Amino acid sequence: MTKALRSIDPALPRDRRPELVWYTSYGSNTHLGRLSAYLRGGRPPGAGRTYPGCRDPAPPARSLPVELNGAMYFATRSPVWQGGRAFYDPGADGRVLARAHLVTVEQFSDIAAQEMYREPGADGDLDLTGVLTRGRAVLGDGRYETLVCAGQIDGLPALTFTAPWGMHDVPWLAPSLPYVRFLASGLLSAGAWDLPAVAEYVAACPGAEGRWSAAEITALLAPER
Repeated sequence: MTKALRSIDPALPRDRRPELVWYTSYGSNTHLGRLSAYLRGGRPPGAGRTYPGCRDPAPPARSLPVELNGAMYFATRSPVWQGGRAFYDPGADGRVLARAHLVTVEQFSDIAAQEMYREPGADGDLDLTGVLTRGRAVLGDGRYETLVCAGQIDGLPALTFTAPWGMHDVPWLAPSLPYVRFLASGLLSAGAWDLPAVAEYVAACPGAEGRWSAAEITALLAPER
C-alpha cells in the first residue's frame, strides 16, 4: 500500500522540553527490524556487533516516510558493517529519503549513545535545548554527535544526528551489501517510494555511486517487491 509522504514544517518547535521526538533516520535505521536492535537489543543479520538496547525497548509509536533537504553520503569504515556509513549533510543541495520514528527523548538519547558505542543511559538523556533553539548542536567530535532539527511534524521536533563535517570534507567510502540492503529495504517498506525510485536514489549517493548500480540494488530487494 502506498503511503503519503509527510511534510516537515521547517519552523523550529516552540516546546524546548518535549517528551516525544521524531527520530528521523536516513541510514539503516529506516528499517524497523534494524531499529529494533537499538531498541530491544540484539544483533541484526550481517552486523558485527550485538547492541545492548534502550532502557525503554518499546517500538516507535508511529513511523512516517519523509524527505529532508540536503544530501546523504557514505564515508568512514564501520567495524559493524565493514563499509561506509551513511551521513547527512543538511547544507548540501538535494533531498534525502528518510523515515521518521516517533520515540521518547530517552529512546532517542539511547539510540544516539549506541551509535557512539556508549552505554545507553550512562550519561542520562541528551540536552536538546541547543538543537531545538538553533536547529543544530555539536555535542562532540564523534561521527554521530552533531544533532540536527529539520523542523517539526505535528508540533514535535524532527531530529537526527550526523557528523560535524560536511560531505566534501572526508573521503567517500562504498557501503557494504548488508548495509545497503537494510537501508534500501527500510525506505521501500516505508511505502512512499517504489523500488526503482529507492534503488536509483541509493545508487546515486556519494560513496555508493560507481560502486553500486540501481540494477544491483533492485536485485537485492527483488524478493520484497
